[in-house]
Amino acid sequence: MRKAVAQVTAGDDVAESLRLVSAVLAALRDNDDGLPPIVRVCRACVALLPVDGAAISIIASSGHRQSLYASDAVAAHLETVQFSLGEGPCFEAFDTGEPVLVPDLAQDAAVAWPVFAAQMNPADVGAIFAIPLRRGTARVGAIDMYRRTPGWLLDAELSTALKIADIATSALLTASNTGADGEIDEMWLTTLPGDRAVVHQATGIVIAEFGIPAEQALARLRGYAFVTDRLLDEVAGDLVAKRLHPRVIDR
Repeated sequence: MRKAVAQVTAGDDVAESLRLVSAVLAALRDNDDGLPPIVRVCRACVALLPVDGAAISIIASSGHRQSLYASDAVAAHLETVQFSLGEGPCFEAFDTGEPVLVPDLAQDAAVAWPVFAAQMNPADVGAIFAIPLRRGTARVGAIDMYRRTPGWLLDAELSTALKIADIATSALLTASNTGADGEIDEMWLTTLPGDRAVVHQATGIVIAEFGIPAEQALARLRGYAFVTDRLLDEVAGDLVAKRLHPRVIDR
């Protein structure tokens, strides 16, 4: 695994850099299909980079995470597993504010994120590239990209990924009406459509039952999901539907 930030050197081809920027902007402003900007961001990743799929997730200062879009079932599964376990390239990219490049998932992820690696099918995912969405010191979320075969991103390809992430960050910060701290507003985040609402509801149930902070409540849900070999979304769904009592997860 390698963490890397693309560096601009004296030998960089300025014309090529301008071409890449133009290609990114063209992909993102193509409104003919009526798709939201975030969907076009993921499609730009797949169109301009040697990857097979991409997903975008955002996070508020409170720790509230939300998956905005996944280009396919594999990308969606990557997001679900990482959210369920609380570990993986996306989490690390957000926490460190640096790209996390995993050119050989079968070999590299087993050391950094052993539980996450065990949940991934090497036939589906050979490499993962997680790029943080950030502006200065403000962290917004991350873009996860995967490809089926192992391999690195070239310097020019990483540069393109960083440009896409920068444009996506600008769009999200504008849409969320962020304050002076530059971070995603919690209330705006809860208005977004997505598949994490049930987890937030379940977290609230655990908070009410045990009188503990949200972070501890989510940790208990994740712990129960892990020991029962289930996804966090499934456990949360049972809790909200009253098929599972909150006291059970504390045993």
